[in-house]
Amino acid sequence: MQFVAQSIAARARAASAALTLTPTETKNAILRNLAVRIESGTERLHAANEADLAEARRNGLPESKLRRLALSAAAVQQMADGLRQVADLPDPVGQVTRDLRMPSGLHVRKVRSPIGVILMIYEARANVTIDAFALCFKSGNACILKGGREAAQSNQALLSMAVASLAEHGAPIDSVQLITSSDREEMKALLCLSEQIDLVIPRGGHELIRFVHEHSRIPMVQHFQGVCHIFVDATADVPKAIDICVSAKTSAPAACNAVETLLVHTDIARQFVPTLADRMAHAGVELRGDATVCRLAPNAVPAADEDWGREFLDLIVAVRIVAGIDEAIAHVRRYGSNHTDAILSRDEANQRRFIEQVQSSCTLVNCSTRFNDGYQLGLGAEIGISTSKIHAYGPMGLEELTTQRYVVVGDGQCR
Repeated sequence: MQFVAQSIAARARAASAALTLTPTETKNAILRNLAVRIESGTERLHAANEADLAEARRNGLPESKLRRLALSAAAVQQMADGLRQVADLPDPVGQVTRDLRMPSGLHVRKVRSPIGVILMIYEARANVTIDAFALCFKSGNACILKGGREAAQSNQALLSMAVASLAEHGAPIDSVQLITSSDREEMKALLCLSEQIDLVIPRGGHELIRFVHEHSRIPMVQHFQGVCHIFVDATADVPKAIDICVSAKTSAPAACNAVETLLVHTDIARQFVPTLADRMAHAGVELRGDATVCRLAPNAVPAADEDWGREFLDLIVAVRIVAGIDEAIAHVRRYGSNHTDAILSRDEANQRRFIEQVQSSCTLVNCSTRFNDGYQLGLGAEIGISTSKIHAYGPMGLEELTTQRYVVVGDGQCR
């Protein structure tokens, strides 16, 4: 197993060196070629995905994870659209972020450069395979992809398309490699190869993050749980706030940016909660509320202590009444996960306070938490939403997959 891991990492390291010489035009052509392959291969992808779904159902995979695993026609099209968006974005490699002439005469530039080899470990979401490849490849990085075994056939079909596009344009096919084994010992071996792999990005639940954190000798950026909050202030536009809260829970309940807890100002609770409860019930959402919420919404069930700070990833939302913005901020800071939090308010002072004091990776005003997404924020796609504050924070697009180094040009200067 150690030999297999070392072989994969060595091939990726060699490919990463070749990628530094790959012109932007070639990278873009490969991504557009892959978009066409995905569109023309939709039937093949659906067949592979149906096989994965059938196996997952036999193994009792929860409904929330089945939703993540499924590749709908819209999801396939979004993968293709995302590839084209990434191709259209500026290449970050070589971008100069600082340009100075020093008194010594030295010309000092700070330049974006590829990180090198990125190990991406993720669970049952096949679209991540394409997002990760596109972003790593455009930013000049080779990637090793370890997808969940539940999506093995979907991932393999997507990988074969990516490799075909690389080969057609003469790019190193080891720029992307897929690990389908679920052997933990093999993963441990990979996580020890710090001389060949530069960064590991785990994207998944508690168990996965904990496993990587405990065994990795490679620097990691973690895509941790999304305990996302919306605070409905006393001045919120009620009809708009209801629409935002309902859609933030129901549009993709298994997504990491779906709202999990609603905090409602006491002054608006009698007006807001009954209508919210009716709309949520109509959408099949279970409300778990505090005592006040349960009085105002008879269909709500009492929230347990562990429901605050919980990532349900399902049609369940916790609702709590708060006395004001101070209590809302204190709740978010205690139970939040630094992922995504929003305030719905027409009070500009409260908007500013929430933005300043809730330091999540994305803080939103008067819109849904579901917008914390690389595709929605103009990144084309994302490799994950980092909840670490070092190197990258929030959606990780092209720039976040580069490092910055200094290039210094002189004319005989000595020190």
